Amino acid sequence: MHKVDINCDMGEGFGAYTLGKDEEILDFITSANIACGFHAGDPATMRKTVNLALEKKVGIGAHPGLQDLLGFGRRDMKISPQEAFDLTVYQIGALHGFVRAEGGRMQHVKPHGALYNMAAKSSALAEAIAEAVYKVDPELVLYGLAGSELVIAGKKIGLRTANEVFSDRTYQADGTLTPRSDANALIHNREAAISQVIRMVKECNVIAVQGVDISIDADTICIHGDGEHALDFAKYINKALTDAGITITKIGDFLE
Repeated sequence: MHKVDINCDMGEGFGAYTLGKDEEILDFITSANIACGFHAGDPATMRKTVNLALEKKVGIGAHPGLQDLLGFGRRDMKISPQEAFDLTVYQIGALHGFVRAEGGRMQHVKPHGALYNMAAKSSALAEAIAEAVYKVDPELVLYGLAGSELVIAGKKIGLRTANEVFSDRTYQADGTLTPRSDANALIHNREAAISQVIRMVKECNVIAVQGVDISIDADTICIHGDGEHALDFAKYINKALTDAGITITKIGDFLE
């Protein structure tokens, strides 16, 4: 039986921000990556999002990013491995406090944006992030781009790791995501997105933009919660995966 987790980035607002579609999207996902204040989010938003995730029985993860509010954590910054370690520990700790205060337990950590992409390619940054997660709590699951340096580093240090795939992004022949600056980076047709993700889960393959088939492991699927049609797509992908005979469940329920 094929099993997969569906994760979504959440709590990416500030102050008087209303959680919008986050509450409804939680009904169709199994894991929530909650912003920790560096690229987005603030204490009140973190607390509210944690409470919603606990209410919906969705796995809670820290979503640490670069300290770049203006660029939403999506601009590359030259940071050292030590800085990557420090900012990861700091942000995990911030969310962990809210989760503990509300009577819950954290499930995972998934870096955000540029930090995620940098750690996918840089073994030094990946190892620093994996070490930070392990030293805070070795029971946490580390999410990373499928087959990336981050997943390799997590396994090396002894963490459980989740290979993440994307339904709405195209892939390069080396297994990396097509940069957002490229015209063909995003898949806008939802039927095509579903077809791609079902094949990744069931066959462990995906077609790169260069036309070659590449191997890929799919433990968790990322959907984006900030798009105009995010809620509709969350409903659609949940139903499509279920109809395809794929069990949707929290990552902690099936990873060894």
